[in-house]
Amino acid sequence: MPRISVITDTDASISLTLSEKLSIQQVPIIIQFGEESFRAVYDIDDVKAFSRIDSSGRIPTTSAPSPGQFSQEFKHAFDLGADSILCFTVSSEVSATYAAAKTASGDFPGRDILVIDTKSLSMGQGFQVLYAAEAINGGASKEEAIAIAKSVGERTHFFAALSTLKYLAMSGRVGQITAGFANLLNVKPILTIQNGKLDMLERVRTQSKAWARLIELTKEKANGHSVERMAIAHVAAASSARKFESLLRENIACPDEITHCELTPGLSVHSGAGLVGVGIVISKD
Repeated sequence: MPRISVITDTDASISLTLSEKLSIQQVPIIIQFGEESFRAVYDIDDVKAFSRIDSSGRIPTTSAPSPGQFSQEFKHAFDLGADSILCFTVSSEVSATYAAAKTASGDFPGRDILVIDTKSLSMGQGFQVLYAAEAINGGASKEEAIAIAKSVGERTHFFAALSTLKYLAMSGRVGQITAGFANLLNVKPILTIQNGKLDMLERVRTQSKAWARLIELTKEKANGHSVERMAIAHVAAASSARKFESLLRENIACPDEITHCELTPGLSVHSGAGLVGVGIVISKD
């Protein structure tokens, strides 16, 4: 049976422990603080990133992996014995990662490399990667794994609540005055994945109402279907994530196991510390 390697990037919000368990290779998004570069997840996590942001008062820039980085990962996979590669990237609407991976695939003429634009991010991307890897580890063919990932992408929903607009103001995405008024009024923007981007869906006042709204939206998307898999993503807010899980379990029929994950710096530096979100895959029935 052909050996199929699964590769993704660190915007998928998959921990290194889990990716190692499932033999998933991750290509890091690059985080740039002035002249210093760090590999998201490998060199810097959300806690370290925001500790540095708060001390410096500056938001770092982020950049997609280079084609050369993908070429190295593709070569590594083939050197380990892979016959085929499935590479799932963060949405091309928010990053040049997909384009870099496509360019790198051209370095291996005649080899079987399929680069897939997940048109999603965080666990919206991560669930597709995990299901595909699990299917392959269970003996699925490349075509079967692709079909499973596509189905999962169609059944995945993600909602998150920002804790503050402070970091969006620092990055220039909203004005300082607007952010100041919003924080004074305790406004918590609700985000969701739309058209391959993490966009604002609505605004809610107070954290408790924001979390209640996340639960309402999750219930609406489930719409009578069971929740097949669930994950809570957060940005340097592990304690808040645990509290939010308790609320979820009180209000929704949740899977026995709920994955907790970082949004990861490639995404989190654009949203800010304190974010808490929930991603679900609903069943087909």
